[in-house]
Amino acid sequence: MVADDALLVLSELLTNAVRHAQVSRGREIETRYSREPQGIRIEVHDAADNWPQPRTPDAYGGRGLTIVAALAACWGTEVRDGGIGKAVWAVIAVPGGGDA
Repeated sequence: MVADDALLVLSELLTNAVRHAQVSRGREIETRYSREPQGIRIEVHDAADNWPQPRTPDAYGGRGLTIVAALAACWGTEVRDGGIGKAVWAVIAVPGGGDA
């Protein structure tokens, strides 16, 4: 189901931002959502400069981006608005162009 996939992708991206984007107070994490022709775009913005790197899963983690890649039609990272930090995004396909 599209909503379940979108929720899991959002959870993984937010978890990564909380765990790996340790920045000073006042530089909170932001989420954005938009409808695109191919589906739902989910973005998680943070002020950290380190970009996500897929890892080989082990007993302690490394599955987040693997899950995102499996559920999303596409995903990536781009410079955040204003040039400080990054936005990690994923597009969840909506079959037949219907509502999610």
